[in-house]
Amino acid sequence: MSAQAFATAFLSLGAIFLLGLVANILGRHTPLPRVTLLILAGLAIGPSGLDLLPATVQEWFAPIGAIALTMVGFLLGGYLTRARLARNGRYVMWISVAVVVGTAAVMTLGLAALGIPLVTVLLFAGMSTSTAPAAIIDVVDEVGAEGPFTSTLLGIVAVDDAWGLILFSVLLATAESLSTGAGGAVILAMGARELLGAVLLGVATGLPMALLTGRIRPGRPSLVEGLGFVFLTLGLALWFEVSFLLAGMVMGGVVANVAKHHERAFHEIEDVEWPFMIIFFLLAGASLDLDSLAAIGVLGPAYIVLRVVGRLVGGPLGGRLSGTPAGWGRWLGVALLPQAGVAIGMALVALDRFPELADTILPVIIGATVVFELVGPVVTRLALVRVGESSTARKS
Repeated sequence: MSAQAFATAFLSLGAIFLLGLVANILGRHTPLPRVTLLILAGLAIGPSGLDLLPATVQEWFAPIGAIALTMVGFLLGGYLTRARLARNGRYVMWISVAVVVGTAAVMTLGLAALGIPLVTVLLFAGMSTSTAPAAIIDVVDEVGAEGPFTSTLLGIVAVDDAWGLILFSVLLATAESLSTGAGGAVILAMGARELLGAVLLGVATGLPMALLTGRIRPGRPSLVEGLGFVFLTLGLALWFEVSFLLAGMVMGGVVANVAKHHERAFHEIEDVEWPFMIIFFLLAGASLDLDSLAAIGVLGPAYIVLRVVGRLVGGPLGGRLSGTPAGWGRWLGVALLPQAGVAIGMALVALDRFPELADTILPVIIGATVVFELVGPVVTRLALVRVGESSTARKS
């Protein structure tokens, strides 16, 4: 690489991180979440906008996205502790399963009724199941929410992406089998390989991480340890062609339940995750082709509407099955509307297997992410207020 190319790369990184700082500041003083601001900034400086990003920088999207989302999976796994699942466990399990399955079912039936090809239907059904844990946790902190509804919501947020990743892996394997004309036995084998491979990999890297990390003196080495295991898991997942999202989440769950002597690995990854997320979301916005967005027709609006309906169906169904207090199911479905990084991560995995669908998958998912990150936190805040667990509602 020439000196000029190095200079361009470092200038681009500097500008991207400063844009991330601006998004952080604006996100604190406006209703717009910082994720949405980063996507919009990427759209503005990308090929569909001012075209300021060099082509070499745009090629960072896939590898940076894989790193960022393995970290997201690891941090999600940190919520899957036995103690956390034991609290409101019956509510959490029933509602999380009902919301994930309900959303996928509504998406499948709705898109199939519109005549969308079955392979595409299955991919979007899988991607529709994910939530945005960071956005929901931010809203809970912002409104000072406390109480059984809030505890149940946070438990569901931790678990539903796990179910979503599992269902997505199954639907992805099914779509691959259909596209190659394989039989039912092959579909089952591919799904089992995707799931079991990711789970075994997560356990294989999670156990040594839980036992070895956090034993060096406090300080910088913990970051090195955390990053080492995250990168190792990502590399092995790509090598064996299993889900790095699911492998990262299983690794995080193992560490959270086995490493009783420390929690530093999670804190260190939290500290370093955001710079990667800045690059990831900004490049996601830059990769959005407005011409492709205009060409998707009814698919984009249908995805948004059907995902909302799926949440509104799954929440009350799970609440009824688990026996939650009256009204909880409806508001839990509403509170789970935000969708961001995990969905884009699923889209990247789907594009790796179906590159011919790039002009369909990415515009729909990124466009929907913008909508759900604009509207989702607002309705999550509304749900917490309506059930009386926000700080202002408790005082009134």
